[in-house]
Amino acid sequence: MSGHCHDEHDHSGHSQVEGHDHSDDITPALQYSLYQHINFDDVTTFNEAETGSGKAILKKTWAERMEESPVLESDADEQILMHIPFTGQVKLHSLLIRTSNSNSAPQSLKVFINRDDLDFSTASDLAPTQEFKLSQTSEIQDIGVKRALFGKVQSLTLFFDDNYGEDVTNVIYLGFKGDWMQLGRAPPNIMYEAAANPADHALKGTSTNQMGSNIGRK
Repeated sequence: MSGHCHDEHDHSGHSQVEGHDHSDDITPALQYSLYQHINFDDVTTFNEAETGSGKAILKKTWAERMEESPVLESDADEQILMHIPFTGQVKLHSLLIRTSNSNSAPQSLKVFINRDDLDFSTASDLAPTQEFKLSQTSEIQDIGVKRALFGKVQSLTLFFDDNYGEDVTNVIYLGFKGDWMQLGRAPPNIMYEAAANPADHALKGTSTNQMGSNIGRK
């Protein structure tokens, strides 16, 4: 199994130095992982055969990406619609997806940002932020996005429109790479202001704002 994993990553399109062991190879994928910034509680998946399976494949860690279960399988037809919110604002770099080399592999993927109001009808009619043609493969696909379009992402909606000919669509692993920023906080270079001395707050509403004054001293 470990040899298969190693082979998967060697052919992912990243330049690798031959002779590296597997632990070295996974570093690029983990460096910008958005896994811990997914708001799992509010993930919704429509037309999933098993309730919670969409959330379950998102909860797979990078180390679990080659495990065959859990799997997201569509129900009534081949289409799947997933809404995935983040815990802050994201600059998305790429999508990580693993399907299969069977006809149940999704073929067309439409991605929308910051839309929590889409159903199958509107997702079919609206122009997506970006559309991708997925490969029919069991390898991890690292699909880069147009970063200029995905610079202020608070949620993603993924619409798997069709597959390679089966009645149902299967997705085994799904992840994201990018940069995350907490909303409503100061940029890192002035974060010290967010950790002000609590004593300073006692001066609010007064005419004095001097720090280190003798106010309050006997």
